[in-house]
Formats: sequence, C-alpha cells, structure tokens
Amino acid sequence: MLGSPVEYGTDAAFCAGAALNSLDILARSEPAWGGAWRQRLALKCAAAAVRLAGRSEDEAALRDANLRPAGSDPGPAGNLLAAWRQLTARPPAIDSARLGEVVDLLGLRWDDGFADLPGAIDGMARSGRPAPFGAAAIASRVVTVSPRAELLAWWCADFLLAQKLRCPKPVQLLMAQVSAPAFRTPGHSAKRFRPGGEEIERAVCLALTQGPDDSLRLAADLSRRAERLAAVGPKLRAKGAGEVIRRLLEDDVVPGSLTTKKLVALRSAAAVRTAADIRGGAGAVRPRLLPAVWISKLRCSIATA
Repeated sequence: MLGSPVEYGTDAAFCAGAALNSLDILARSEPAWGGAWRQRLALKCAAAAVRLAGRSEDEAALRDANLRPAGSDPGPAGNLLAAWRQLTARPPAIDSARLGEVVDLLGLRWDDGFADLPGAIDGMARSGRPAPFGAAAIASRVVTVSPRAELLAWWCADFLLAQKLRCPKPVQLLMAQVSAPAFRTPGHSAKRFRPGGEEIERAVCLALTQGPDDSLRLAADLSRRAERLAAVGPKLRAKGAGEVIRRLLEDDVVPGSLTTKKLVALRSAAAVRTAADIRGGAGAVRPRLLPAVWISKLRCSIATA
C-alpha cells in the first residue's frame, strides 16, 4: 500500500510493477488454497461490478446466486459473478465465442466493434507495452466501441493482465478497484476516472498497487485459516473428509449437495448450526472464514457411504 500520495505517473508505474511482481510470485507458487483465493477475488470483482451496474446485491447474495441448481437462472447479478468466475477458472485465451459469452453474462448487446477485441488483446499481450498501460489501453478501446460497456472494459483489462504476466490461472484485480481512491479525483466533489480519460493510465497504475496489496492480505488470511484446517484434517475419521477439505480450498463456495465417489453429500447446515461460515438456507460450506468452531464440527458435516 502506498504510504503517501504519488505525484508522478512514473512513480505510480514503478509501484505497480513492484506490487504485481510480489503477487506473481505468490500466484505461481500454487498454494493449496489458491482456488478459494482466486474465486474470492472474483467475488469481490463481481460485487464491484454489481455496484457499478446500479444493483444492490452484496457478496452474500452473489454467493447464493451461484448455488442455484444447474440450469436455473441466477439472475443478472449471478451472471456478473459467473463472468468473473470464468475469468479465473479458465486459461487466459480469448476468441469471439468466449467474448460473446462474456458479453451475454454482463447483460450487454453485441456490438460489431467487439469482434476485433480478441485480436487487439492478443496483439497488446505480445507487445512490449508494460502491463498496466496495456490494461488501460484495452479498457479504453472497449468503451470507445461501446460507451456503456465499462464492465466489459474492466473484464478485458484483467484478462490482458493475465496474458501479459503469463498467468496460467488469472488473478483479478482492476474491477474490484474501480470505486477506490485510485480512480477518483481528490476533494469533496470527487469524480471517478473512466476508461478513455486522460488520467486513466496513472489511475490503473495506482489501482495495480493497491489491488495486489489487498489480494496479498486476503491470501495471508486464507493461508492461516487453511493451516488450521490442515492441522485438524488427520484427526477426522469420516470417510471422504480429505476430499471435502480439498474442495473447500479449491473454491470459495461448496454446495451442500456435493457428491463424489467417496462422499454422499455434505449435510445441510442444520447439523452444524454453530458454524459461523455455513449458510443454512443455501446449504453451503464456505472456506471464507474456516473458523476453529467449524473445524471442530467438520466431522458432523460429512455423510459417508
């Protein structure tokens, strides 16, 4: 995190490079809890996208939308979450088909100008332009094509970052920062910088200083909680407990109806009402907190064959 205001764009770019390097080192280490970490970042991006779209759903509501039965309509907010979850879950490769899928999830109409975006993203990724400036450029290009497509602009910007950094599994950063101070003018009548504006490159650099810092703080928290879960794992006698722990560390939310070869299902929250991290109505176990009380109840939450 920056300790004082950054006056010059070159300083902002330097800080962004240092922060991205630290994040890249962690991402490439592939920690066991990396899946939950990336999907949590996707959730934060989706929550920011929901606010930018003028909707009221919070992170809890977005998780609930993600837990709907397969084939059901998650609604506009749930589709926004799906757009950022697929950015995390799939390799950073883009074509017109995938872009069209994202456009639909974001609730946008296809514009013929979007057809050139996959090529533009790939070209920018292969260029020598620094990642923050490339992200700002591709975001600006999107809103030039369609001024109402700012959500797509930031999705493409995070996608380009993944390509520039050669991340096999993208880590989203920019969408979550669009309402942060990096994108606002100083003073009481602060205005938000949008893609295409004069200050967008500097704003993106500042956001890519704060974004990695926030991501690393989240990673440190998840690491500590995952250690607690790993410590209690060998003590669990229930068949399939190890697989449940693995699933919890791979995703931000695991449905209570989960079944595998070794596991019949996770029980509903009725069996573990004292666990602060299980939402009864959704029947979901969330690695968001992994509190000690939940760990002590894990045996109760597993139904074996």
